[in-house]
Amino acid sequence: MIGRITGTLLLKQPPELLLDVNGIGYEVQAPMSTFFDLPPTGQTVTLVTHFHVREDAQILYGFLTEAERSLFRQLLKVNGVGAKMALAILSGMNPQEFRLCVQGADQAALVRLPGIGKKTAERLIVEMRDRVEHIEMPEGLAVSDAAAATPSEDPVSEAAMALEALGYRPQEAGRMAKKAAAPGLSSEEIIRMALKGAL
Repeated sequence: MIGRITGTLLLKQPPELLLDVNGIGYEVQAPMSTFFDLPPTGQTVTLVTHFHVREDAQILYGFLTEAERSLFRQLLKVNGVGAKMALAILSGMNPQEFRLCVQGADQAALVRLPGIGKKTAERLIVEMRDRVEHIEMPEGLAVSDAAAATPSEDPVSEAAMALEALGYRPQEAGRMAKKAAAPGLSSEEIIRMALKGAL
């Protein structure tokens, strides 16, 4: 089991990132809640991780906070929620927002997340009501603007691809990215604006 990893951040391509740990490159899947607070490439980063083993794949998921990892693990216990959906939920809202959503039985907010229908939203509210109480909620969960992303040649296309990877349909992802785009914004900033606009 890999519970924590520290290395040089080589690549950020939501929802994947690449970390160099003593010459070995680790591919890590991460939610946008983690991506928004990552340092620029070339810097050292420490992630708490969840190692997920399936018949056809072994995937390492990385999170900047224990609260994110704890919520991810609790979501995997919900009937019908897999790792991809758990990642999409964490990309759409941070643990504090999710806890408030569940405690307030805000089904409408959950349905706006990709891949979540009415029945899944109801199940999340019922099954997660007691579990969210035990999720560690440290201070300062707000997104940091200090972690500026490396500018890309086509941030709108990169943002659209990332939104597709999070579960949005291609046309919807493209529309969301274009709507959120503005001159000078990085792909991560466009994704952040698109996800906020969807909620």
